Amino acid sequence: MVSTVIGIDLGTQALKVLFLDAHGGGLVASASAPLTLHRGDNGVAEQEHQCWLSALSQAMSEIDPGIRSTAQAMAVSGQQHGFVAVDRSDRVLAPVKLWCDTSTQAQAEQIEEAFGGANACIRELGNRVLPGYTASKIRWLKQARPAAYDRLDAILLPHDFINLWLTGERCMEAGDASGTGFFDIRQRAWSSKMLRAIDPDRDLAECLPMPRTRNEPIGRLRPNAAQTLGLPVGIPVGIGGGDNMMGAIGTGNVCPGRMTMSLGTSGTVYAFSDQPVIDPSGDIAAFCASTDGWLPLLCTMNCTVTTELMRNLLGANLDHFEARIGSALPGSGGVITVPFFEGERTPNLPNARGGVLGLNSRNMQPDNLLRSAVEGATFALKYGIDELSNLGVSAEEIVLTGGGQRSAAWRQMVADVCNTPVTIYHEDEGAALGAAIQALQLIEPGEHIAVLADATLSRNDRASCVPVNEVVETYTEAYQRYRKAAATVSSLYQ
Repeated sequence: MVSTVIGIDLGTQALKVLFLDAHGGGLVASASAPLTLHRGDNGVAEQEHQCWLSALSQAMSEIDPGIRSTAQAMAVSGQQHGFVAVDRSDRVLAPVKLWCDTSTQAQAEQIEEAFGGANACIRELGNRVLPGYTASKIRWLKQARPAAYDRLDAILLPHDFINLWLTGERCMEAGDASGTGFFDIRQRAWSSKMLRAIDPDRDLAECLPMPRTRNEPIGRLRPNAAQTLGLPVGIPVGIGGGDNMMGAIGTGNVCPGRMTMSLGTSGTVYAFSDQPVIDPSGDIAAFCASTDGWLPLLCTMNCTVTTELMRNLLGANLDHFEARIGSALPGSGGVITVPFFEGERTPNLPNARGGVLGLNSRNMQPDNLLRSAVEGATFALKYGIDELSNLGVSAEEIVLTGGGQRSAAWRQMVADVCNTPVTIYHEDEGAALGAAIQALQLIEPGEHIAVLADATLSRNDRASCVPVNEVVETYTEAYQRYRKAAATVSSLYQ
């Protein structure tokens, strides 16, 4: 039996586990388990921490016990920005507010005002305090659940909580920490000034572990966790990271020149940089990478959210999705979807709503509406590529990951909209794969992460694609119409 390493990805809709051959043999096994997301009025989006542990146990149980027994190391990827509040005994104090929770807009505004304004946040820390970030959730807990806040002993992110359960160690990793809103991305350190802006009456630094900046074992798998998961006791657990940081590793985006676009529940586009990249407008998040660099990133909240909403509205079976969007011409006959259905992060409009514009008696056809939803989600990410280019971050190729990349029509659309070749890898596990590669580095500490990623990934030439010139021209015009439509819709919710 081969030796393996494990990557775990705690997503929004599912938790995935992946076993990778530790000696270059590729994927050995994978499994996933669904997660329940609780949505409420006013932008609330929460999960119970116990459902994460149940999903982890369920996914592991689907892997052959013989394969599980070969594990030598593991690492965890997790959805960014969530707030897991724990007490002195590591008990979770409240449901976990997630990255897509926009109910804390008031708290975000209060924190920015206390710090000196949005421009001061960007200038001093690299990022604004957005409603989805962890900072506003902490202030919300103080205001909405003071009894729980009084018992707060540690501030953790979702992947940190899984690490705590696995090892008993409280820790954070610089890449994931940079999405909290209170991390200085240049110094890779907590900002005492921002922590005071969140709560001037308490030293929140006492609730924060020292951020880790190197991939090294944070601890070893505890006996109880090993027994629950059917894994060897004592295997090392790496620092892990946010799903975008692990997705960068899992797509080989660990050196300048490559860009990753994730077509998942949210949409993200990001590229590795060997120096901090600060966007004065705040649209591009100035995150740290988990590989000693930086990961400037744009995030939208409505990627496959948009396509699923439109697909359900039109009764478009998932099996027929590809044919339906392929039957409409590029540009969707002038139909424009502005995908702000769950509020939006970029632009920062937590209370925004989506819109469909440009309809007339000739183009109001189901297939145009469906294709327009896909185009709208793609145009929103195209904006991020343009902004990254304006900041000096460009790429010769876009590597796609996430569920949307399984659509050949969507892959070609990305190439045409962005006028950039699209690369697809046979290994399409994204963040889970990145965590597994990080775990692999624990047992091969002399190897650079880029070498391990290149050795793991193999290009899928049949699925990769290049832009088609005449379609690029069509989308250049359609994108400008989309930008005007998005500005119009945005003005209604500012």
